[in-house]
Amino acid sequence: MNAAKRSIATTDHNNNAGRKIAVIGGGLGGLTAALAFARQGAEVSVYEQAAALTEVGAGIQITPNGARALDALGLADALSAKGLRAQAVMPMDGLSGATIARFDLTAQVPAYRFFHRAALIGILADACVAAGVKVHLNSRVTDYRPDGGFDVAGRTVKPDLTIGADGVQSVLRGRLNGAAQPFFTGQVAWRAIIDQPDAPPEARIWMFPGRHIVTYPLSEGRLNIVAVQERDQWADEGWHHADDPAHLRSAFADCCDPLGAILAKVDTVGLWGLFRHPVALNWYQGTCAILGDAAHPTLPFLAQGANLAVEDAYQLARATDAAADLGAGLAAYQAARKGRVTRAINAANANARNYHLGGVRRIVAHGGLRLIGRAAPGAFLGRLGWLYDFDVTA
Repeated sequence: MNAAKRSIATTDHNNNAGRKIAVIGGGLGGLTAALAFARQGAEVSVYEQAAALTEVGAGIQITPNGARALDALGLADALSAKGLRAQAVMPMDGLSGATIARFDLTAQVPAYRFFHRAALIGILADACVAAGVKVHLNSRVTDYRPDGGFDVAGRTVKPDLTIGADGVQSVLRGRLNGAAQPFFTGQVAWRAIIDQPDAPPEARIWMFPGRHIVTYPLSEGRLNIVAVQERDQWADEGWHHADDPAHLRSAFADCCDPLGAILAKVDTVGLWGLFRHPVALNWYQGTCAILGDAAHPTLPFLAQGANLAVEDAYQLARATDAAADLGAGLAAYQAARKGRVTRAINAANANARNYHLGGVRRIVAHGGLRLIGRAAPGAFLGRLGWLYDFDVTA
């Protein structure tokens, strides 16, 4: 029996069979939810406002905890074929170019992999269509009704469950929780992809006082770049604001030569402001629920935004399938997830500080990493056991 049948499609409950599920948003979390419910026999429709299920210009790291859920949905072979298996994570001194430590990832099971987001979206989209999910493109939801229905493309849809997987600007989150004002963290981020065919399969964290850059390779000889700088100048939230590559190079003008050569290749770059949002108080109400960034937007300092959304999606399908009463299943879903995502968000926030140390604190922290890397390299990943070893399918 394969993992998908064991973990999702064959259960003692089967309450989701025949339920009509609407997923708002065709991103990673939304498509994972659609696939999980479809595997259980639900009638699933995805409503995506864009003209295509794709995403350009960004890499993503799928860590073992996220991979377990995707594997259990029958995607193990596709992930292996499309992803690049990571060998190590390496903290680097961005000023000198020195390697501070190297922490091996090859023993991680399932594998820790690097993907282009568009490739991962393609894997999920193909699996959804094969599982009978109906995907509606160019479909912006214009209104949510008190009975759980909504309007889209000039008609009213009334599913048994509406799932808001519509990201950090989620309309459904606002309906469940009221308006909330995120605050600017004083940090902005750039992202870019360049051709770099000789890049080893390692995630490198280039650390500076008040700044850092993360680089890791993608398939087809490309390198993903995410750079973060502390500054007061405001930048809008969202991933699709074009910026001048010269601004990125200027922010890291004092970098080491190897990193400078990487930044010199950047000809297209996006800029966005990093905002902190509270974890939503209410993840469900009536026949509506939210997941991923709609419920708990996460800063990009732990590579967990997509992985947590995948976990959410799997847990939501599992909890509702186990409950004849939908409300009880939704309550179980929130109870199972809220503590874990809060811990992950707090860890990401801590990394935002640790990557940007200066002065004596920087020297001490880098020295500690060197010592761990030499004397007890397993201790670094051991401290992340609560994150990577978690199995939402268990």
